[in-house]
Amino acid sequence: MLRTVNLRDYILPNPVKVHPQDSIIDAMKVIIDNKVSGVCVIDEAHNLVGILSELDCLRAALGSVYNKTGMGAVSDYMASDNLVVAHPNEDIVDVAQDMLAKNKRRRPVVENGKLIGQITCRQLLQAVQDFDQ
Repeated sequence: MLRTVNLRDYILPNPVKVHPQDSIIDAMKVIIDNKVSGVCVIDEAHNLVGILSELDCLRAALGSVYNKTGMGAVSDYMASDNLVVAHPNEDIVDVAQDMLAKNKRRRPVVENGKLIGQITCRQLLQAVQDFDQ
């Protein structure tokens, strides 16, 4: 049974990141090379400014084919409004429940405005496994 535990103990401390001015093609390569389903988008000061998913990239690619245009920059396709983030001292069970309720596989972890990590379903499963032993 999973006990209440601090999220900080399970975050990925160095999530895959891109910048808003990066091209979608470059971001797609980052996603593919790192075998992740999405990346955090940060500015030069390491502030979280968005999230870019595989679906966002696919939307850019198909839109480019349909409109016969270039794909553009990450900032053109990333989610940037109402980003839901976690704080490293949050309860892992509360974060897991909220991720399930919102059907999200990852959540950036922000402290003092800076991206310090990410929590994903895999880390949550690791927490369950650790406490089941």
